[in-house]
Amino acid sequence: MIGYASDSLNVSYDLCTGCGVCVEVCPHEVFLLIDRKAIITHQEDCMECGACKKNCSASAISVRSGVGCASAMIQSIFTGKEATCGCSTDSCC
Repeated sequence: MIGYASDSLNVSYDLCTGCGVCVEVCPHEVFLLIDRKAIITHQEDCMECGACKKNCSASAISVRSGVGCASAMIQSIFTGKEATCGCSTDSCC
């Protein structure tokens, strides 16, 4: 299977239909469409919210939650501590 893989976000080029929904729903503009395929251009900005996966009708995207910004924000609610996810942007937490 050809695609992009990281610890938390994966795109299968074989399954991607190039519909562009992932580009539209991603709050941090992680994806671009190139040659009618979704590519991840800003992996470090992914907060693992899962909007891309939930809206991908081709099931070409997988997201492993719990290792990034979304997890840090949820943990901060439970612990009462400031969210720290270690990402490179100030806009995520």
